Amino acid sequence: MSPVYSVSPVSSPTHPHGTVPPGPVEHPPSTSALRERFRPLFTAVADGAARRERDRVLPFAEVAALKEAGFGALRVPVEYGGSGVSLRQLFTLLTDLAAADSNLAQLWRGHFAYVEGTLLQPSSAHRDRWLFDVAAGAMIGNASSELAGTSLRDIRTALTSPSPPDGALTLTGTKYYSTGSLYADWIAGSAVRDGERVGYAVRATAPGVERIDDWDGFGQRLTGSGTTHYTDVRVDPRNVRPFSPEAPSHMHAFFQLVLVASLAGIARAAAEDAAAFVRPRTRSYVNATTPLPREDPQVLQVLGELAGQAFAADAVVLAAADRLDDAYERLRTERDGLPDGPPGAAGGGAPSAARAAVDAADIAVSQAQLVAVDQALRAATHLFEVGGASATSAGRALDRHWRNARTISSHNPAIYKARSLGYWAVHGEREPQPGNP
Repeated sequence: MSPVYSVSPVSSPTHPHGTVPPGPVEHPPSTSALRERFRPLFTAVADGAARRERDRVLPFAEVAALKEAGFGALRVPVEYGGSGVSLRQLFTLLTDLAAADSNLAQLWRGHFAYVEGTLLQPSSAHRDRWLFDVAAGAMIGNASSELAGTSLRDIRTALTSPSPPDGALTLTGTKYYSTGSLYADWIAGSAVRDGERVGYAVRATAPGVERIDDWDGFGQRLTGSGTTHYTDVRVDPRNVRPFSPEAPSHMHAFFQLVLVASLAGIARAAAEDAAAFVRPRTRSYVNATTPLPREDPQVLQVLGELAGQAFAADAVVLAAADRLDDAYERLRTERDGLPDGPPGAAGGGAPSAARAAVDAADIAVSQAQLVAVDQALRAATHLFEVGGASATSAGRALDRHWRNARTISSHNPAIYKARSLGYWAVHGEREPQPGNP
């Protein structure tokens, strides 16, 4: 039977607001300073990756260490106690973390997406509370997907108003692929209220929340992507957000770029593990051109190709992140009511600068996905050309790179991204979605 988690193994310190914010950061750090800050932690994560994979050890300790180090608060503005990093910086670190262990990068996906949505909310005391809590270490998991209906748009989890004395709402339903929720303090997702889709956030340890570790994919097995059951869970109405499908949003591209960064990290890990395998190796083939593999030009060629594949995957992540940064800034400008775009744009003629930037980000992330899927899968297969049967040893767990890359790539099949990009190339506009004009 799959384990059921009714109590979160990772918690945050509490105060009247919920958590205690750390001391303020004077200014956003540089990318080099950020990488230096997290390098020892990522190295420790990498050192235990193969063992966790072999023994299926869920990374509760690693998540706790990341929370303690302020990883979850990277995007929180400095005035709330976070690091205030750009999206390019965030995705640089997510790729670094994925190179250490791709499970860790993906399981933070829902958390950073929720923070991103919070940043674009109108200013309020409740918004400030969320930012302070995240700065203090609170982590948010994701539970949106359901097996009902024919697509992600079909939601049956219900948020109802039984009118209890405190005005709380009630959440009932079942979610699948609840990535990160096993490790989280809060769980966010989507539900239906009065016939309309909304977003919600509930405490992971609230009565009626049941988290089950039953994810059985052959890759990304430690992401905590199991089932979440809600049975009459009380929800604070302030933690319910409207869903506005027509408004421009960079969230779709953001969600996808986390997966692309995870793929780029896998490509880098495959290249690094292949080089580490070759370096001390003294056994070679009888038809090799040199007695030592590290001096064999054919082996070195494979290592060079792996390095190129990893570099390409890294590069497209950063290029797409730049487009995402632009979309975020345009959306923030629009939220604040500042001029955004050419005269008359708001009147229905040319798209607003925010919408145009969101479209550009979506296209860039789709292009990046096509590159990263190809490079990661090729690297994860090609690495076995540098060694014999010993490279397939279960103790090395080198097969995890292909299994993890293939699993991530299956989340949003690249064939649909390629078709959408083709439509854009021909028509110069976004492809109409099924059910929309």
